[in-house]
Amino acid sequence: MTATTLELTAAWDKTFPLSDQVEHEKVTFHNRFGIELAADAYRPKDAARRLPALAVSGPFGAVKEQASGLYAQTMAERGFLAIAFDPSYTGESGGTPRRVASPDINTDDFSAAVDFLATRDDVEAEAIGIIGICGWGGIALNAAALDPRIKATLASTSYVMTRVATKGYFDSEDSAEQRMAARRTLAAQRTADYAAGDSQRAGGVPDELPADAPQFLVDYHAYYKTERGFHERSGNSTDGWNTTSNLSWMNTNLLQFADEIENAVMVLHGEKAHSRYMGEDAFALLKGGNKELVIVPGASHVDLYDGGDSHAIPFDQIEQFFTTHLEAQHD
Repeated sequence: MTATTLELTAAWDKTFPLSDQVEHEKVTFHNRFGIELAADAYRPKDAARRLPALAVSGPFGAVKEQASGLYAQTMAERGFLAIAFDPSYTGESGGTPRRVASPDINTDDFSAAVDFLATRDDVEAEAIGIIGICGWGGIALNAAALDPRIKATLASTSYVMTRVATKGYFDSEDSAEQRMAARRTLAAQRTADYAAGDSQRAGGVPDELPADAPQFLVDYHAYYKTERGFHERSGNSTDGWNTTSNLSWMNTNLLQFADEIENAVMVLHGEKAHSRYMGEDAFALLKGGNKELVIVPGASHVDLYDGGDSHAIPFDQIEQFFTTHLEAQHD
């Protein structure tokens, strides 16, 4: 399974400029389900030794040309080999039908990235970490609980998708009756999809905001629907996930074994992020002295995608976190 079957874009089509401090290449690898994944690899120029490495993905519904690529490139500028990858069924990665989400497969995507990094000649195999952004923050915590090869994990501006799917935003739909109503709707959609021979899309961020749009939707629109963060392969920028993808999260608890994560974790959130409660509650489950919660003053959820107007992503703290917990492995 070494020959690529993917069609990868040769042109630079990111939402951020290419740094002159890094070397960039397109790479592929596969997960244990046999799905081939596409990634951008960023490496410090003229690095002469094996490097600590990071695998980055998210936000949920985004692609590697957006926030995850920015994180990966910035961490490469700071001395790490970093890859930003498209999850299974999305972006340039393989898997059909398109735009399907799965707690199991998407968690394995992170471990597959570790497989790939650990077998590279320029990576220190005992010094690998992961970064999950937004919905991939919760998935990253699940991967960290499952895979002890992941020596350090950053969950940035994280959603816990299983919590949103089963309880709604701010736990406002947390009843058996509301969950059953959602199941009936999604089950009916399965029938309709099968009859149509295609999957209905749930829709991404709307082109036009309603007058009563909540602030978090305004923030999403300012990122995904403008030059700042729009990308044609991003579901959030276009037509979203398959509607029935939400079924995958409804009988799952991503944080079931969060209290058993032995390796280092940083949970990072903006002070004004609507998702902050999910990150803080996840952090409360973690145990051990190598866990830290960082709240960025004044920052919204989306400010931690690309820094916003105030360069809100605390890359110095992130670098120090991974240096502390990965360089120790390297040495």
